[in-house]
Order: sequence, then C-alpha cells, then structure tokens
Amino acid sequence: MPARDSALAVLVAVLWGLNFVIIDEGMSGVPPLLFLAVRFAFVAFPLVLFVPRPGARWQSVVAVGAFMSLGQFSLLYLGLAAGMPSGLASLVLQAQVIFTIVLAWAALGERTATRQVIGVVVGAAGLLLVAIAHGLRAPVLPVVITIGAAFSWAVGNVVARQAKVSSGLSLVVWSALVVPVPCLLLSLLVDGPAAIADAVSAFGWGAAASTAYTAIGASLIGYTIFNGLLSRHPAGSVVPFILLVPVVGIAAAWAVQDEVPTPLEAVGAVVMMTGVAIASITRRRPPVALGEPS
Repeated sequence: MPARDSALAVLVAVLWGLNFVIIDEGMSGVPPLLFLAVRFAFVAFPLVLFVPRPGARWQSVVAVGAFMSLGQFSLLYLGLAAGMPSGLASLVLQAQVIFTIVLAWAALGERTATRQVIGVVVGAAGLLLVAIAHGLRAPVLPVVITIGAAFSWAVGNVVARQAKVSSGLSLVVWSALVVPVPCLLLSLLVDGPAAIADAVSAFGWGAAASTAYTAIGASLIGYTIFNGLLSRHPAGSVVPFILLVPVVGIAAAWAVQDEVPTPLEAVGAVVMMTGVAIASITRRRPPVALGEPS
C-alpha cells in the first residue's frame, strides 16, 4: 500500500485499540445491548440524512451492518459484560485476521499460499492456548463469545471487500441503521423495561463520553478509513495493520485498569500473533527489470 494508506491503517489500529477500555469503562451500569443501540443510533443519525447511499446492493450494505457492526459488537459488548478483560479482548478479537484470510480465500478466491496455511494453524493454536490459559483463572465463556465477535467481523470484512464501495463513510453510516432497533428489542427482552429505564436515568458523563468516542472515533472515523482501504486494496494487505490493535489495547488496559495477562496468556498471545503475522503479512516481490519475465 502507499505510505499514506499505511499511515491511515495505523491510525485505525490506535483508534480501535483504545476502544476496548473506553467501552468497558463507559458500560458500567448500562446493559450492553442498550449501550450498543445508543452508540449506533449516533453513528447513523443525523448523517444518514445527508450522506448519499453507498454505491452497492442493499443486500451488501445490510450484510455489512449485520456482521461487521451488529454481530461483532453485540458479541464483544456481551463478552466484556460477562467478564472478558478489555486488554485480552483486544487480542482475541484479532482472530478476525485468520478468519478473514480463510473466508476471503473461500468466498472471493483470493490466493492462499502455503505459509498462510501454516500461519492460520499457528494462530489458531495460540488462540486455543489463550482460551485455555484464561479458563484456568476465570470462566472461558467470555473468550468464546469474543471469538464469535471476531468471526462476525471477518464475514463483514469479506462482504465489504466484495462490495467495493468507493465511499467508506457512506457504508459505515447506512450499515449502522441495521443495529439500533434489533439491539434495543433484544435489550428489552433480556434486561427488561425497568432495567432500561434505570440505565437511561443513570446515563452519566462517563457513558456519554464513551458513546461519543465509540461513535465518532471508532465507528465514523475508524470504519470509514478501514472500509475505504478494503475497497482499494486486497484484504490480506489491509488486515495485517490491525495487528497493532492488541498492542494498544493491552497497554491501555494496563495503564487504566491495571490489567496484566498471566504468563500462559502472554505465551498464547505471542503464538497467536506470530501465526497471524505469518498468515497475513505479504512479502513484496522485488521489481522486475525491463525485459525480464514476470
């Protein structure tokens, strides 16, 4: 990718890395699905009244909203609410890189090299080790929920890549319409009207600041850039930059929440990220001299 697009990909990684602690801190006292509904209501409105519809089939826009937004974040918020440490969540969610490569190969026919297969296997082994390590000190269900969020994100990546929408902002805004109503209905069903009423009345400055960051920084800015990059470059060239997300996420969780991974979790993290790097970071071919076969 050009240097400008590489810098934009790094910015996305920083925005998303900080997102986990900010969500976890802001969600205190607010049901997770209600919190998510509020976030995406602000992502969609009022911009949906001014931003043109994306130049893609409505089925693709709905699918991106269903998987990249609704599926990913509902599972992530539920995982955090169930006790998933925010720094570890930033790591486990990066299993989306492995899932994206596999799904892009299966759905889009993107080339898969032997080293990518090796990387996927190594990354999956590291992810399993992280799950086992976390299960030794806490329930493993939050990890499983977060893995589901990573898979949903990967499906959204592939759909966004296939749609090739020229405007990342339009895709973010219009796909956000998929999220608020289902989340609100699910929250009513799971938490009940009384809990929602209590949460709304107690929605303080911390929750408002968290919502503002997740809606503007992580969603509108982050996903606009990310979807734009996916429309211009192969998925395997874009997603490796997201390897920086857990670095930022774990550092932020350590600084804000005093969260430190156990030694076994750290080993699993290294194995997983090594596998992800092997699978997703492509080597540039040397330039071919004039007259040489390519």
